[in-house]
Amino acid sequence: MGNSTEEKVVAVILVGGPTKGTRFRPLSLNIPKPLFPIAGQPMVHHPISACKRIPNLAQVYLVGFYEEREFALYVSAISNELKVPVRYLREDKPHGSAGGLYHFRNLIMEDNPSHIFLLNCDVCCSFPLPEMLEANRKYGGIGTLLVIKVSPESASQFGELVADPVTNELLHYTEKPETFVSDRINCGVYVFTPEIFTAIRDVSSQRNDTATLRRVSSYEALQPATRIPADFVRLDQDILSPLAGKKQLYTYETMDFWEQIKSPGMSLRCSELYLSQFRLTSPQVLASGDGTKSAIVIGDVYIHPSAKVHPTAKIGPNVSISANARVGPGVRLISCIILDDVEIMENAVVTNAIVGWKSSIGRWSRVQAEGVYNSKLGVTILGDSVAVEDEVVVTSSIVLPNKTLNVSVQDEIIL
Repeated sequence: MGNSTEEKVVAVILVGGPTKGTRFRPLSLNIPKPLFPIAGQPMVHHPISACKRIPNLAQVYLVGFYEEREFALYVSAISNELKVPVRYLREDKPHGSAGGLYHFRNLIMEDNPSHIFLLNCDVCCSFPLPEMLEANRKYGGIGTLLVIKVSPESASQFGELVADPVTNELLHYTEKPETFVSDRINCGVYVFTPEIFTAIRDVSSQRNDTATLRRVSSYEALQPATRIPADFVRLDQDILSPLAGKKQLYTYETMDFWEQIKSPGMSLRCSELYLSQFRLTSPQVLASGDGTKSAIVIGDVYIHPSAKVHPTAKIGPNVSISANARVGPGVRLISCIILDDVEIMENAVVTNAIVGWKSSIGRWSRVQAEGVYNSKLGVTILGDSVAVEDEVVVTSSIVLPNKTLNVSVQDEIIL
């Protein structure tokens, strides 16, 4: 253990691909979901900046099947900004959460790391990565997963697990069970030793062996191939479940916040969580104002330096305003994400909404919703370049790009 301070660590962040962000439409029509801004920063920025706190971090890899050009600018900018080497690795096809890791094993092991972090990009939490590393060194297993206690009603939407209350060993793991197993769930954040590659290889080998040995009936031979490819390995079903109870995997429980960013509405909730975390970790990025020389700011608010906000506007809580946005006199913004180049004209009100790039909201108009983050129309979403004309009310609706609204709408999806 004496040399643990010199041991290098790498991090792998799974970013998925264009077929994965469908629930995030219409926002993912313009931009890969991992680059969608939450609390003023791309979604993937939050786990990358958390990796910066890992001692002896050698490299961060983003693994996904988006085109490389979609990430090139961002990877270059974030590497310079955070002084952390970040590299995008494109999968030729989906390999599963563990298969993607295995596919790039030679690159990942280039720095001869003692530990490998694996994070899902669409997870929102405080990422206690140094603490997980320390815990894994203490436990001595091949991996430690971040877990959290949730309500019994919501547990079945996730991977439920049972851990030893004394040793924290993972005893049982089941993905989205039909009956209640536990109120502890998998957060999608892991730290492994390089032995994880052996475990993944074993799954692939077993699958190949089974396929070779199994006799196929003439009927099956005529059917389309439904067999899972040998190189497609899921971390949860194929690795965590079989290794549970074998003194190989351990848990680290977070008492902080945790959410999954599956829908646009949840990005608004996660923006709120990250903005409140900034209050503790980086208060300098939050805006302030009392209405004298700048707008009145209430609660946690992020305003991009290039955005122009009129001093008579009132902003917050939970508001994020992106680059080159223009907010006019008397505007009221509550619990919303305002994206690049948006114009909000005088006395308009935006609450519980996401306003897409280059959209405009007319004078005395309202864009609003109830703010039920995880329901389909709980947050109003305006896609790219939507124009809401003067004195129009848009309530609990989703509006696809390039639409002009000159009449009020409620509970509608406007295609």
